[in-house]
Amino acid sequence: MRFLSLVAATFFMVSGGPYAIEDILGGAGYGRAIIILLLLPIIWSLPTALMIGELASAIPAEGGFYVWVRRAMGPFWGFQEGWLSLTASVFDMAIYPAFVVSYLGKFDPSLTAGWHGYAWSLAVVALCCLWNLFGAPAVGDGSVGMSVLLLAPFAVFVVLGLWHGLTLHPAVQWSDPVSHAALSTALLVAMWNYMGWDNASTVAEEVHDPQRTYPRAMIASTAIVALAYILPLAAMALAGLSLGSFETGDWTSAARVIGGPLLATAIAAGGVITGVGMFNALVMSYSRLPLAMAEDGMLPRFVARRNSRGVPWISVVLCGIAWALALKLPFEKLIAIDLVLYGTSLVLEFVALVVLRFREPDMIRPFRAGGLGMAVSLGACPTALIGYALYASRSDEVVLGGRHVSALLFSAAIALLGPLLYQFARTRARRAASGN
Repeated sequence: MRFLSLVAATFFMVSGGPYAIEDILGGAGYGRAIIILLLLPIIWSLPTALMIGELASAIPAEGGFYVWVRRAMGPFWGFQEGWLSLTASVFDMAIYPAFVVSYLGKFDPSLTAGWHGYAWSLAVVALCCLWNLFGAPAVGDGSVGMSVLLLAPFAVFVVLGLWHGLTLHPAVQWSDPVSHAALSTALLVAMWNYMGWDNASTVAEEVHDPQRTYPRAMIASTAIVALAYILPLAAMALAGLSLGSFETGDWTSAARVIGGPLLATAIAAGGVITGVGMFNALVMSYSRLPLAMAEDGMLPRFVARRNSRGVPWISVVLCGIAWALALKLPFEKLIAIDLVLYGTSLVLEFVALVVLRFREPDMIRPFRAGGLGMAVSLGACPTALIGYALYASRSDEVVLGGRHVSALLFSAAIALLGPLLYQFARTRARRAASGN
């Protein structure tokens, strides 16, 4: 993949457009939502992008962040990084086929009624796994096309919204009374919408000139994602649209008010594209983790087999099966689970950045995220935000078999399985090496 393809793939791994930010508006109002979406790229996304820029350019290895943590802190912590990321993917990846189904239903509810919705979800999994078998360039080039298709209607939306504001001069209500709980929810949703930058690192060996491409792609992607969130919200505000019960899936309603049924249809089609594009790009990312772990002996060697295009096809198939099985799991509060598992893995990556500065000071770093003090401080704001997210979501629950279980305890139990599985993997690797 080259620069533009990597930017587009990263865009889908992180964002996929403004489709999932509706709940931020409901919790914060226009003014606060825009402030949150302006601040988070600075204190959440940019530190992560700088960390990835340095490590991906210095260690452009397949497996990305798993390889960085393993090299910095050894195989135990490397395994935990891979485990946390893969388990987080089970909950994360179930969201995007549901996204496709949700927006397909905007065209005709009968399309997704009953078993049809589950069939569409399975079709998304199968399509994206098949697409990935053609290689990272195919995924990257497809991401470029899909990003253009889904953002084009929003460009029209922004222009029409600004035009309404300039010509009709509607009353703009930037702030509304909000509760602390609603504002906290808005912040958590915004964090979730800005996470996933490190996912692009796992395909480093399939990126052209990664030492130069990664730092540039991370910065460019950060700017594009922030603009894709903020501009549509600003256009809605200036057009005088009332938030009312604005929630997930309501972009089509806003588009119908501003631009009519044709724009609403285009926005709905973009929602389908977003779900496919995000799932497709993340299949590429997550499937490289079992590959790297298998090459290190942490998983059976056959998992690392590649096809003629260099794609770890067994890993793609196994991950696809796991995600398909997770589609109907009755999990709620997915953001809380994601933030625990993903947040812990992200903290390990920031630790790896600092450890490698000490352990390998002479490593060639085509891009450096500042001096040692800067490297140490980069993880401070993201770690603090993750800590707040854990505190704020302490009362969230997941529903398992009809029983309510603390989301934090459930996530912690999953994380604590990592050390046990590492011991099992190490024992199995030793027996394989000795021929027993």
